[in-house]
Amino acid sequence: MGFLTHILDPLTLALMISGVLAIAMLQNGPAAFARGFRALHPLLTAKPDRDRDAARAAMLQVDHLAQLRGLACTDRVCTDRMRTAHPFLGEAVRKLSHSERIDQFEIWAEQQLADREERHRTVHNMWLSIADTAPALGMAGTIIGLIGMFGAMNDPAAIGPSMALALLTTLYGLVIANLIAAPIAGRLADLSMRELAWQRALCDRMLVVARREHAPVRRASIREVA
Repeated sequence: MGFLTHILDPLTLALMISGVLAIAMLQNGPAAFARGFRALHPLLTAKPDRDRDAARAAMLQVDHLAQLRGLACTDRVCTDRMRTAHPFLGEAVRKLSHSERIDQFEIWAEQQLADREERHRTVHNMWLSIADTAPALGMAGTIIGLIGMFGAMNDPAAIGPSMALALLTTLYGLVIANLIAAPIAGRLADLSMRELAWQRALCDRMLVVARREHAPVRRASIREVA
């Protein structure tokens, strides 16, 4: 306990955290900053493998309905439960069934995936900026502590607090960067990659189904023109 009281300085720690967060907000902007902290919830709850399996199961139903009754009936797969548990999956199925042309769904899918990738990149960069800023801010605190220590060489009682400040800020910077921010950024990047992978696969499979249904229509149109 005595050791912990030496390394836990609430005021220094609060100043470090406040400084790191302030710099991260200035670097990324308030919107990206807020989005980065909102991403902590899916960080703990996201299950991309479960979502991928749900998308595959739903796609089998969509394919089956498309063959039996056409694309317009595929939105029957999109239940309220699906929309709540898998918003992108539910929206993709609904969009596919309501699109009059294949290119409408294709444009929608490309835009949705690009927007999601950009949002994920923004969140990832926000946490990377914290990981980069914390050690630098800790080093600044170390320099300030050393200046205070050398300025109080004639007063031995003042050397201890200045040296503690110099060492603690470096410690806190390393902890914030390597034990908090960097692992969060890495985990978010992995979740983003896996989520976008199954969403792209889902949209590609839907386009295959849509093109298969419209292929006879195109062939009939060609014969009529000929």
